[in-house]
Amino acid sequence: MHLLTKIARVLWIPAYRRAFLRTRVAASTEHDRILAGLKLDTVIDVGANRGQFALCARHLYPKARIYSFEPLARPAADFRRVFSADSAVRLFQNAIAPQRGSTEMHVARWDGSSSLLPISTAQNENFPFTEAAGRETVTTARLADCIGAEALVGTALLKLDVQGFELDALRGCEELLSRFGYVYVEASFIELYVGQALASEVVGHLLARGFRLACVANLSYGRSVQPIQADFLFAKDQPGVVGAR
Repeated sequence: MHLLTKIARVLWIPAYRRAFLRTRVAASTEHDRILAGLKLDTVIDVGANRGQFALCARHLYPKARIYSFEPLARPAADFRRVFSADSAVRLFQNAIAPQRGSTEMHVARWDGSSSLLPISTAQNENFPFTEAAGRETVTTARLADCIGAEALVGTALLKLDVQGFELDALRGCEELLSRFGYVYVEASFIELYVGQALASEVVGHLLARGFRLACVANLSYGRSVQPIQADFLFAKDQPGVVGAR
C-alpha cells in the first residue's frame, strides 16, 4: 500500500485516527482488505510490535479476542498504552519459538525489523534504517505454554510477522496449529536474516499440515526490481474444520 494511501486511511477511519492521535501508533491498514470477510472470533498476533496489526484486527472484528506476542520491552510498553482500555486484548512479552528459554534478539534501528536471527546485508541494502543497533535478552515460549486450546474459540487466525523466524515460530505453534482456520504470515524470497527459511519452505510447511495457500498480498520490493517478501494467507483445507472454504 502506498504510504499516502495508508496515512489517509489512518486519518479517515475513526478508530485508527484516535489510536494514532493518542499514542502515535499507526494501524497497518494494508492488512484490512485481506482480513475483511474472514469472520474471525480469535486472533493470535505473533510479532505484535506496537499493536499495528492488532488495531486492524480490532477495527474489523470488535468482538474478537486478541492474544498478542511482543518480546521487546519498548514496543511492548507502547502496545500496552494503545490497548490499555481494551480488556479483550492480552499481551504476552514473549517470542514464540520451539522451546521455552531466553535468548538475545538482534534489535534493528527501526525496531519493527528486529529478529532472533542476525540481520543480513540484503536487509540493510533494501530497507534503510533497519541495520542492527544492539541486542536485548528476551524470553521465548511455545504458544501452548502461554494459551490453551480452549482460548482458540470459533474461527481463529494465527498471524506471524517475525522477521525471518517464521518456520521456527510455526514449530513453536505446532501443538495448536490444527485449531486455526487461517494462518497469515510474512515470508521472504531472499535471505534478509542470516539462516532464515525462505517463503517456499514456509509454504511447504503449512501445505503439509492441511492448509492451502489462499492469497499472496502486499508484495514488498525494497530497492529491488523483483519482489523481496510478501504476506501469505493460508486457509484450513480439510472438511469440517472451521475456516475451510
